[in-house]
Amino acid sequence: MVAAFTVAAPAHAQPTASEALEKYEELSRDAERLHQDHLKAREDLGARQAEVDRARADLAAAAQTGAEALAEQERFRGQVDLLTEASFEGARLTTLSALLVADSQQDFLNRMSALGVLAADSGEALGRLSAAVDSAERSKNAAADAEQRASVAADEAARLVDDLAARKQAMDEQVADARAHYESLSAPVKAALAAPGDTSAVAVPAGAAGAALEFALAQRGKPYVFGSNGPDSWDCSSLTQAAYRAAGVSIPRTTYTQATVGRAVSRAQVQAGDLIIYYAEQSHVAMAVDGTRAVHASTEGVPVRIADIDSIGPVSTIRRVVG
Repeated sequence: MVAAFTVAAPAHAQPTASEALEKYEELSRDAERLHQDHLKAREDLGARQAEVDRARADLAAAAQTGAEALAEQERFRGQVDLLTEASFEGARLTTLSALLVADSQQDFLNRMSALGVLAADSGEALGRLSAAVDSAERSKNAAADAEQRASVAADEAARLVDDLAARKQAMDEQVADARAHYESLSAPVKAALAAPGDTSAVAVPAGAAGAALEFALAQRGKPYVFGSNGPDSWDCSSLTQAAYRAAGVSIPRTTYTQATVGRAVSRAQVQAGDLIIYYAEQSHVAMAVDGTRAVHASTEGVPVRIADIDSIGPVSTIRRVVG
C-alpha cells in the first residue's frame, strides 16, 4: 500500500511593521513625485494658454495697426498726388516757370515762397506715405508671426490637456494606493507617524529667510494633504511657497522650479530658511531650521514637523532664496 503524503502550501509571511512602513513611505514618495508632475503639467498648460492669449492679442493689435496704416497710405497718397499735380496760375511749379510768369521781383518772390511751401508739404506727405507703407508691411509680418505663434501654442496646449489628464489619473491611483497601505498599518505605527515631533520655540534670524522660517514653524502639527495649499493643511512645496510669500518673497509652486530659485549652497553652508530639495527627481522640499534640522510637510499621515536634514532623504540641491 502506497502511503499518501500531503504537501502543505507555503505560508506567506506577513510583512513586519518596519517593512510595512517602508512600503508605505515608498508609495508616498512615488505619489508625491506624481503629484509634483501633475502640478508642473498644470503650470505648463497655464503658460501655453497665456501664450495663446498673448499671440491672439498681438494678432488683433497687428490687424488694427495694419488697418490704420492702410488708411494713412490712402490719405497721404492722395495728398501727394494733389501736390504733384498742383500748378500756380496754370504753370508748373518750378523755379523757371515762376521766373517766366512773374510780373515783378515781388511777384517772383511770392511765387517762389508758394513753391517752397508746396514742396515742403509734398516732402512731408511723401515721408508720411513712406512711413505708412512701412508700418503696414511691419503689421502684416507681425500678424503672420502672431498667427503662427498662436497656432503652435494652441497645439501645444491641446497636447498638454491630454498629458495633464494622464498625469492626474496616475497621481490619483498612486495616492489611493498609498492611502490604502496607510490604513493597513498598525495602530502603533500610525501613532508614531502622527506624532508632532519637536514643537518647542525656535529662534529665527532677522530678514526674509527668518520670517519664512517663522511661518513654516507655525504650521507644525498641521496635516499633509496631496495638492493642498493651506492654510489648514499643506503639501511640501505649498508650505515653502506660502512661507516665503508671508515673508514678501515670491517663489514657484513646484519642487522642480523651487530647485532653481536663488543660488545653490553646499550642505556645509546650510542656514535657516534655505530650501533643501530631495531625491534625484527633486520631488520633495524642506526648509532648513539650522545646520542640522529642517521643517517640512512630509506625507499624508504625517503632520508638518521638524526632522533631521539627512534623515528626510538624499539631498539633490540646496537653494538660498535670499541673501
